[in-house]
Amino acid sequence: MIQLKRRIKTAQNVSKTTKAMQLIATSKLKRAQEAALSSRPYVEKLESWSKRLSALKQEDFTHPYIEQAVDSKKTLLIVLSPDKGLCGGLITNVLREYMSFSSDSNIITTTVGKKIEIMALRSKNQLIASFPFGTTLPRFGMIFPILKIIDEYYLSKKVDTVKILYSRFASFFSQIPTVTTILPLTLPDETKDQQITISELFEPSIEVLLPQLLKHYIEMSLYHFLLENYVSEQTARMLAMQNATDNAHDIITQLTLEYNKARQEKITNEILDISSNSAFVYE
Repeated sequence: MIQLKRRIKTAQNVSKTTKAMQLIATSKLKRAQEAALSSRPYVEKLESWSKRLSALKQEDFTHPYIEQAVDSKKTLLIVLSPDKGLCGGLITNVLREYMSFSSDSNIITTTVGKKIEIMALRSKNQLIASFPFGTTLPRFGMIFPILKIIDEYYLSKKVDTVKILYSRFASFFSQIPTVTTILPLTLPDETKDQQITISELFEPSIEVLLPQLLKHYIEMSLYHFLLENYVSEQTARMLAMQNATDNAHDIITQLTLEYNKARQEKITNEILDISSNSAFVYE
């Protein structure tokens, strides 16, 4: 009975901890979800206009973000992961996706998050930088060190492709590890996209507008990926802690039932002992 009471107490302490972590993740989730979902239309529109304007001026306009290098054959892979665990299978899914790149010596890796940093150090990839992801909503300033590395390696043609691996928020029950190519930009087929006509005017001109537009698109894309990864982390942690709390309550119920049975059995045995002793004294 003493062991059962100790196990019940331990399960109760675990349930209190997991419940607190569930509430913390829930409080962070709403703000993170609003930030991630509200940025999607803006990034999609930036992507659409960047590619369409670039395609419109493709003949007489060149930009490093559009031109693809042909000498390097190397890829810069940016991997996003949480700094802390206890978020279900999210980290495992990211690691499983990263393993498909870990044996490729042509992959140059930059990690954001402590959980992926250890695996990157053990792989054959060259790890050039590692940043903490943090436990709060990502700030826009987080993208500038990453953008500096992208410009350093891509513009100098040390790599010919820049990709990012992150957890895409599909729904509350689905966070999908996704690999997306950031650079070079893939231009739409001019024959399929005729929404921009010669009669449309742009101020300033397209030649002046495009370089800043392309740079801003890359910045916002990186920030959006950070937000998506953060909301996926909080969603996965909330569900994992909710399941852990429910499991702890089930264990408490089961142990309490066993404790009550043992207690009842002990009381019954004591009553039987008293009855048998009383009968012996009477005789």
